[in-house]
Amino acid sequence: MAHFAQIDDNNVVIQVVVINSNELLDSDGNEQESLGIAFCKKLFGTNNWKQTSYNGSIRKNYAGIGYTFDEGRDAFIAPQPAENWVLDESTCTWKETNVN
Repeated sequence: MAHFAQIDDNNVVIQVVVINSNELLDSDGNEQESLGIAFCKKLFGTNNWKQTSYNGSIRKNYAGIGYTFDEGRDAFIAPQPAENWVLDESTCTWKETNVN
């Protein structure tokens, strides 16, 4: 199964869907994200799809509703939990900073 996130004009995830991995296969049997995006566009009639992965092998983190897609980092980033949390650039996850 393959997972795709729909993002709005502000790059915020508004839904995540699961599609059959066969929809991603090209004529040589290789998975192509572009084929999955085309399938989602056809199925839902909407644009702005990005593939995501439970194991973080695609775009660092599995997308969730309310997450932001950062084009420059090519990553899905969860909402910041609190002001004192900082983004770990290597994992694109939030880390709490020490407050003294």
